[in-house]
Amino acid sequence: MEAFVRVAETGSFSGAARQLHIGQPAVSKAIAQLEERLGVQLLLRSTHGLALTEAGQNFYEHAKRAIEEADEADMAARGAGATLSGRLRVCAAVTFARLHVVPHLAEFLARHPALNVEVLLDDRNVDLIEAGIDVALRMGDLPDSALTARKISQGRRLVIGTPSYFASKGEPVTPSDLISHQAIIYDQRGGGADWAFRRGTAETSVTVSGRLRINAAEGIREAVLADLGLTISSEWMFAPELRSGHAKAVLRDWALPPIDLWAVFPTGRRASAKARAFMEFVETKLLTSLDAGGGAP
Repeated sequence: MEAFVRVAETGSFSGAARQLHIGQPAVSKAIAQLEERLGVQLLLRSTHGLALTEAGQNFYEHAKRAIEEADEADMAARGAGATLSGRLRVCAAVTFARLHVVPHLAEFLARHPALNVEVLLDDRNVDLIEAGIDVALRMGDLPDSALTARKISQGRRLVIGTPSYFASKGEPVTPSDLISHQAIIYDQRGGGADWAFRRGTAETSVTVSGRLRINAAEGIREAVLADLGLTISSEWMFAPELRSGHAKAVLRDWALPPIDLWAVFPTGRRASAKARAFMEFVETKLLTSLDAGGGAP
């Protein structure tokens, strides 16, 4: 079973053999025996390489989970001295990971020297099972209620621009003032042009407008920092600039709907010890950052 999982993950018998420190013929024989015992074909072999059949994909998910659970049982039996090992595959939005995850990976890897981490950066909600993801970090509402998820943080949404932009165009005093500003609109789920503001018991809604719509957070950041307009964004997206003063949050006495950060796991799978350790590490880092003034000033 482990040989099959390694073949599925490396895409070759030779790659699996190297990881298992055995000969390639032994891996091929193990897969053939497994297919014979199950009575189904797990792998499609061609001149272009190997691919999983539908039965192979289903078996891979169950086999990987069984191996992870066996590893966890072994760790539990050995107690606190057990170490995390193997591969951890993580998925996160590009900008959030660049600012709040990747800079801390050296510390996480130092804590777990036998663990390898693969990071998939994608602003889309990728299929966790198809991409082989152990844990994904997602922001906003979760449209798929079947996902196994845990909320690990909550961030503020703010109206953000540069000091030079506000010096040139004026600083909004009320949400309705935003109508006269050039807004850079995040054209993705969780963004858009329609926003509800709250101050005490007062509520008001505003539809911002602008000549520029961008579907990636990196583009929103660059446009704002180039003085092309203001935006409505999570504080996470502009955390370094808000701390340094290169970006400024306005209308601070009005609140926008906050944004949640979730650790999401493949449907039906219990989070592995590796995934839980990573989730708790990110949670702690974000909490420390906020306690140290990592949000907007």
